[in-house]
Amino acid sequence: MTRLATSAPETFIHRFEPATAPGQAPLLLLHGTGGDENDLLPLGRTVAPGAALLSPRGRTLEAGMPRFFRRLAEGVFDEEDLRRRTHELADFVEQARVEYGLPAPIALGFSNGANIAAAMLLLRPEVLSGAVLLRAMSPFAKPPAAALTAKPVLIVSGSFDPIIPEEDAARLAATLIGAGASVDHRSLPTGHGLSQADLRLVRDWLAQRLALAS
Repeated sequence: MTRLATSAPETFIHRFEPATAPGQAPLLLLHGTGGDENDLLPLGRTVAPGAALLSPRGRTLEAGMPRFFRRLAEGVFDEEDLRRRTHELADFVEQARVEYGLPAPIALGFSNGANIAAAMLLLRPEVLSGAVLLRAMSPFAKPPAAALTAKPVLIVSGSFDPIIPEEDAARLAATLIGAGASVDHRSLPTGHGLSQADLRLVRDWLAQRLALAS
C-alpha cells in the first residue's frame, strides 16, 4: 500500500510505502531536479524489495521543477539555502520516523537528491544509517566537521558525466572518509543518467547492509 501524505508529518508532500519484509532498514528516496515523490519508488522497490520507502518531494522550485535546495548556477550551490533545507529535511525524516514507526533510514539519492543526502550526512549524521549517493558532488566548498564513524556510504559516479567531474565526486568521497565513514566509491562507464549497471551495483551493496542490527 502506498500512502500519499501532505500532513503528519506535514512539512513535505511525500509518499510512504510500509515494509512488506521484516528486518530491513527503510530507504529515504531523494529525487533529482524536476522529479517528485513518485520518481524513485520503482528504483527503491527494485534495489530493496520489501523495504519501507519514504519519498518526499523537494520544496524548492527552479523554473517550475522541484529541487531540494537552490543553486546559483550549474554546479554552484546556494550554501545558505542548502544548510537550511538540509535541516528542514532532517527534521521531516525524524518526524516521519515517529509517525510511521521507522528506524533510521538509508538515503538513496540521485543528483540533487544525492547532494542533499551528502549534506545531511555532514550536518545531521544521526538522522541516517547510511547513504547511496548516485551522481553526487561535494555540497560545500568548506565541508563542516562531522563524525561518521563506520557509517556505510556508496557513491556511484559516471565516468562520462558532463555535469559532475570525477574529481569532484572523489573530493566528496575523501571528505566522508575523513569524517570516518566507510565509503565505497565506484565509477561506471556512463553519463549522468542511471543505467542497469547502477541498479545492479546498488542492489548488491544494499543486500549486504539492509539487515538491521538486533
